[in-house]
Amino acid sequence: MKAVYFERHGELEVLHYGDVPDPELTAGQAVVRVRACALNYLDIWVRRGWPGLRLQMPHWCGADVAGEILALGTGVTGWSIGQRVVIDPGISLVEDEFTRRGECSVSPGYHIIGEHVRGGAAEYISVPAGNLAALPDGMGFPEAAAPLLVGLTAWRMLIHRAGLRAGESVLVVGSGGGVNSMAIQIAKLAGAFVLVVAGNPDKAEKAKALGADVVVDRSTADWVREVLKMTGKRGVDVVVDNVGQATLMGSMQAAARGGRIVIVGNTSGPHAQIDIRFIFGKQISVIGSTMGNHQDFRQVLDLLGQGRLKPVIDRVMPLGEGIDAYRALEAGEQFGKILLAP
Repeated sequence: MKAVYFERHGELEVLHYGDVPDPELTAGQAVVRVRACALNYLDIWVRRGWPGLRLQMPHWCGADVAGEILALGTGVTGWSIGQRVVIDPGISLVEDEFTRRGECSVSPGYHIIGEHVRGGAAEYISVPAGNLAALPDGMGFPEAAAPLLVGLTAWRMLIHRAGLRAGESVLVVGSGGGVNSMAIQIAKLAGAFVLVVAGNPDKAEKAKALGADVVVDRSTADWVREVLKMTGKRGVDVVVDNVGQATLMGSMQAAARGGRIVIVGNTSGPHAQIDIRFIFGKQISVIGSTMGNHQDFRQVLDLLGQGRLKPVIDRVMPLGEGIDAYRALEAGEQFGKILLAP
């Protein structure tokens, strides 16, 4: 089969498009013909690698998959060949104290499709049958694949980790990424007042269309000063900061006393310098979050099926143009998700 793969860690030059081994069908698993796969910044981190990451090479990424069941392994029931499905991107490899209480994403044995195991940037993928879910009626493959990982991540980040309540204010730092475009919608769904920092006028308009109450264009204004001005110097209850190194200090300034800053990524770099006095002086909580449990996935999928959350798609590209798709992702050219269609 064809895939967008790499055989060593590195920058864009290590990516190839070509033939790789077909996935194996084992007991309890299903092989899915990939019809759409969304890209995530996670793919870039995996390709670059980090100390301790050990992958079976060649490796290909892609956590968000929608497609059709091609084959079913022994012991799999309740599914049929040709059925349209989406895939829960979180795989629990062990049972431990975290999985037993339903918090699998905290478990050391929790893996993400496309991260530690081969993903969906290919023609086919083999996954545990327990990770299959029926594709919502009336949704196309790209619309179904686009919000999976980012919707799951944003839901857990805001609802469970940050404990967002109706009437609170949320600042989303950055608007073009997949998690942030879903965070805007989920925060509004939860009854929050949503402020967004956008990188340019075009992204500012798109953030407003998603439901943002106030948008600050950081290309023309000091976003921290503007947020404090808009909130009467109080600051906001919750800050979503997935930029990291470039913005975390500003997020601490923009947070209200007793506020929470929630982080699921670091697109500008992992090493941020902060003034610790903001943490204890304003009693700020800095909260990490990653992915979510299987029930979170079902809740997000249900909201998508009801139309209460909407996928945000920038473009759909053929699998053969996957290297160019990753180039666009790294350049930050998109608003919402870039998808590959094998």
